[in-house]
Amino acid sequence: MKTYLAVDIGASSGRHILGWLADGKMQLAEVYRFKNGAEHRNGHLCWDADGLKNHVLEGLRACAEHIEPEQETPASVAIDTWGVDFVLLDEAMNRIGDAVAYRDGRTAGVPEKLEAVLPFAELYARTGIQQQVYNTVYQLWALRQEAPEQLERAAHFLMMPDYLGFVLSGVCANEYTIASTSALLNAREKTWDQEILRRIGVPARIFHPVRMAGEALGRLTPDVQSSVGFDTLVRLAPAHDTASAFLAVPARDENAVFLSSGTWSLIGVENPEPITTAESRAQNFTSEGGYQYRYRYLKNIMGLWMLQNIRRELGQTRFDFEMLAWLARSAADYPGRVDVNDGRFLAPENMQEAVRVVLRENGFTEKPTAAQTLSCVYHSLAESYAEAVRGLEKNTGKTFTSLNIVGGGSQDAYLNQLTADATGLPVYAGPTEGTAIGNLAVQMIADGALRDVQHARDVIRASFPIRVFTPREKE
Repeated sequence: MKTYLAVDIGASSGRHILGWLADGKMQLAEVYRFKNGAEHRNGHLCWDADGLKNHVLEGLRACAEHIEPEQETPASVAIDTWGVDFVLLDEAMNRIGDAVAYRDGRTAGVPEKLEAVLPFAELYARTGIQQQVYNTVYQLWALRQEAPEQLERAAHFLMMPDYLGFVLSGVCANEYTIASTSALLNAREKTWDQEILRRIGVPARIFHPVRMAGEALGRLTPDVQSSVGFDTLVRLAPAHDTASAFLAVPARDENAVFLSSGTWSLIGVENPEPITTAESRAQNFTSEGGYQYRYRYLKNIMGLWMLQNIRRELGQTRFDFEMLAWLARSAADYPGRVDVNDGRFLAPENMQEAVRVVLRENGFTEKPTAAQTLSCVYHSLAESYAEAVRGLEKNTGKTFTSLNIVGGGSQDAYLNQLTADATGLPVYAGPTEGTAIGNLAVQMIADGALRDVQHARDVIRASFPIRVFTPREKE
């Protein structure tokens, strides 16, 4: 039985998911899971690039041990991660400097400083990417100010999944969907925008031609084969995790909104062309690249990051996410709301205190309880989803009939119900492992096991449970 391996790495954890088809359904087995997170080093918040590399290899070893007698070793492996972050390699293929994380403060104020050189109105018109202080374009500009020698030494620019694919195959490549998150890719030409690179002073020579998900990079290197105990083909996934997750949405019609719900909430639709209008820019929507040159027109919302932090502050061993939802329900009538995309929620020392500060500014002077703080976050998230749906309808000219949630957040029944109530749309929740499923689907399409995207979505709908949440009547 032919199998495929998805390596899906998020900002807080990673997993190796083995997938295969049996009786017309997709089957999954988690063979390895590990924690991920940024840590302070050399004055910056950084990813442990060596640790990620070691976990990818350890997961491949675990996969070899997990394979059942009737199963073959994976026909291919592909990697997806979060967006925007990158590493640089020199001519000898050694990593230069640290893998600085997007939540690091080095880009504070950079969008404003860059405005004189590269106005955001022009940047958006060229790339279609919403303004976020951590976008790769701003990270590279900050790096050029702080450590220009790193860019002078660099021979290869690789985003995080590109780098991990290089670790396995020895091949440097820039995959389209992850490249699109950088605000360096021309949205219509689908290539690195040479004018943007010139304006920010970054050498174009370090970028590789953009390649499409599904393409093969090559086999595992001999050293990796020896380390993990087998050989396989390394393919490009839709390397941005949201691009993979969008593929796993088992939408029933073309009037469906997609929501990939995890540390970040990314809500949007698939379009055949990018939308780069001034109105879209003003609403901070983004046109990221999707599989087979689809465009993921979406809004990037802070997401479960806020709940994850509050859970940690309350004590993870005592409070699971079900308990957080129970506490939020107990204070459901609390009227306080915040803008979940407020920059103060990006990397606060204490999330509860950050929420309380914003609530005070919004006129709620009495200190909220933990339950009220949670209620505020839950309702604010749901209302931000509803606002995004309204913006999508206005900018696309469509009327949407459903909202489809994939990812870890699809398990949060309370948030799903609040979302149905706020949007007025039925919510279809699941599958949970949407990102890994989309990653696997592209490998299966490339190998001929699935015909195309629609076939993949039909199989996904038949393979995984989907919960339905209908809007409740307002009292």
